[in-house]
Amino acid sequence: MYYLDHRRDVVRIPPERLGPKLETVLTELAQQQFEGKLFDGQNLTVLIQGVRPIGEGHIIHGDGGVYQEVEYDSLIFRPEIQEVVEGSVVEIRKFGAFVRFGPLDGLLHVSQIMDDRVNIDEHNQRLVGVETKRDLKVGYKVRARVVSLSLSEISPRDSRIGLTMRQPGLGRLEWVVDAHKKADEKSGKRPVKKEAAKPAPKAAAAPPAAKPAAGAKAA
Repeated sequence: MYYLDHRRDVVRIPPERLGPKLETVLTELAQQQFEGKLFDGQNLTVLIQGVRPIGEGHIIHGDGGVYQEVEYDSLIFRPEIQEVVEGSVVEIRKFGAFVRFGPLDGLLHVSQIMDDRVNIDEHNQRLVGVETKRDLKVGYKVRARVVSLSLSEISPRDSRIGLTMRQPGLGRLEWVVDAHKKADEKSGKRPVKKEAAKPAPKAAAAPPAAKPAAGAKAA
């Protein structure tokens, strides 16, 4: 998902930015030019640092700016088909839920959320299983698998990424933990907790014997 890369590229320095603090200017311009952009069709640049000039810059006739070759360290994000990702639900729609993982959003279609028919409460941003009553809301943490991927070079945030949770080990994180517990109990790895026996109620104490009235003789 995340990778470190060492890259080389060219940064244009406009005439008004030429000055003594070259590396500072190059870092700022390189960040503006490359961060948040897609390259090679599948790698999203999240962060760059350590920008260093290589050799001398070049001026193109009629431009006025300086084109400077640079090298830098880049943190990139590359989603892959069949990759398991964890993220948070950020929006509920009539057709499913959007999940944010890393810097991108993926779609969980209603048919890919659970093995149950799903009722959609868009007003309250909630999805509910008809039989299981399991629900999904904005802010819930989930684990899903990438099943389709079409990244947009023009606007990476608008990329089309399809997700599924209808496989073992996937779903809302609480569902996953609950499934593991049930599997362990079934296999005998985790003892089934039994309710402690309730203590028997105490017998009511017998009422005290009545005292004979003063002056009365015993029979």
